[in-house]
Amino acid sequence: MGYDPQNPMEGRITDLGPRSYTEMLPPVIAANKGKWDYHEILAPGILLHVGESGDECYTVRVGSPRLVSIEYVRELCDIADKHCEGYLRFTTRNNVEFMVDSKEKCDALVEDLKNRETKMPIGGTGACVTNIVHTQGWVHCHTPATDASGPVKAVMDDLFEYFGSMTLPAQVRIAFACCLNICGAVHASDIAILGVHRKPPMIDHSRITGVCELPLAIAACPLGAVKPAKAEVNGEEVKTVKVNADRCMFCGNCYTMCPAMPLADPEGDGIAILVGGKVSNAKSAPKFSKLVIPFLPNTPPRWPETVEAVRKIVETYAKDAKKYERIGEWAERIGWEKFFEKCEIPFTDKSIDDYRLAYDTWRTSTQFKYTNATDAYTK
Repeated sequence: MGYDPQNPMEGRITDLGPRSYTEMLPPVIAANKGKWDYHEILAPGILLHVGESGDECYTVRVGSPRLVSIEYVRELCDIADKHCEGYLRFTTRNNVEFMVDSKEKCDALVEDLKNRETKMPIGGTGACVTNIVHTQGWVHCHTPATDASGPVKAVMDDLFEYFGSMTLPAQVRIAFACCLNICGAVHASDIAILGVHRKPPMIDHSRITGVCELPLAIAACPLGAVKPAKAEVNGEEVKTVKVNADRCMFCGNCYTMCPAMPLADPEGDGIAILVGGKVSNAKSAPKFSKLVIPFLPNTPPRWPETVEAVRKIVETYAKDAKKYERIGEWAERIGWEKFFEKCEIPFTDKSIDDYRLAYDTWRTSTQFKYTNATDAYTK
């Protein structure tokens, strides 16, 4: 019997693959799916959706770390069992959302969460600093230029007042990626914290033929900076590779394929800050983040230079931007020269966008329209 897309579970003989997401929807969500009339933010972290039927869905958003313990997950499940009939969901920005169908249940849920002190902070909605989405960092990833959980914790501790309030001109999304592979959404966030390597890979010629497939290491480089070579080890000639440092962009792809080409370096690794990105199509087209601070040192455990730089940008934006204006829109309105001046950031040649193919990559939204002026660059 063939597969019936209208009845995908019919005749299923295996439990492989995910269950249908519709089984996980709270009853009020399932009953009103696609039939919502309006929604509003009642308070920081508390949303109300009203269906055409008159049904109400109250959502309470709680900030969560990205790396959590089993005990923490069990506590979340206990809260969901107590107030939400066992339903809860995790958002893409590491928030937890509890959903109930009446104001009375919402009030009881909020009171319970507040009694748990700072373990379950309510916020992350509207004109606030949203929870920081970040990558793995030193705890797991093999190519990080910095940690993730450490600086994210330090930055969020410093900006915590903006998570539980809605006092900013618009939402500020902060993202963190530990290296140029950008597993986090740093290319399209209001403030992006990016780990950067500044030195090419170190090659262990004595190990490379034993632990690496050299063609894979060579092919892994997106810029063709890795080439085959030969070296002398203990008086013997061995096959190895060499790196053209002028072409290397320090992404770590070669190390992914070849553990004999480590990239981490305590002096060369650090943090860069980018600003102005967004995915939203409201008011203006989506934007890519732009580099404003090319390098800050790794200074664990609290990364004071990074924390100070991020807070300066947020506070200057909060003071100077218009209502509903995102950071990138504010910078473009006042001019990037004024942005650097107001945020007291020294401008360097590293912030000059000299990407040769930029003309071909401007089509980043539905708002892009071809005109005669673009013909020379798009044909």
